[in-house]
Amino acid sequence: MKIPMKQSWTLGVLLLPFLIACGGGAADPAADAATPANEPGAGQSAVVDDMSNPTVVGVAVKSPDHKTLVAAVLHVKYQDVLSNAGPFTVYAPTDAAFNALPAGTLDELLKPENKEKLQDILEYHVAVGVFQPDKMASGRKLNMANLKDATFSKAEDGTVMINDAKVLGVAEAANGIVVVIDKVLLPPQ
Repeated sequence: MKIPMKQSWTLGVLLLPFLIACGGGAADPAADAATPANEPGAGQSAVVDDMSNPTVVGVAVKSPDHKTLVAAVLHVKYQDVLSNAGPFTVYAPTDAAFNALPAGTLDELLKPENKEKLQDILEYHVAVGVFQPDKMASGRKLNMANLKDATFSKAEDGTVMINDAKVLGVAEAANGIVVVIDKVLLPPQ
């Protein structure tokens, strides 16, 4: 079948974006060899975006006071979950808060056999939604990602506490907020 010149040109213009989007139809063997078929690609946390506000993970990564929290999140591979749209409120203990735990606690939690316990603790630091600490009334309970409640209190001087952790500050993120706290929250048993 012969396509008239005008129709073939129109067909080419219509197919050009499709061919570009599909890489022109030619496979790049080097790219295929670089990523084995059984290995998943990097998730949302691998997206490089220097123009937008960072996600809650990006905020923690850029903080000099949250190296331990970031290491724990990476250890249980939660960086992609927390890089998604959310919104999330992450209650982020400082490195000093982790250092205040009894000696050996963190090392014990990082052992492979304690991964579920570490996940439970980390999930107790995340709430789905944005919950500004200064808007939380004393006695307000908040259901965390591990399905256990944390409780807020406010002192007369305006200090906000979540359980026994003092809120030190809040950082906005593209997918929620990071609330800096001075203690590690331990889930109720």
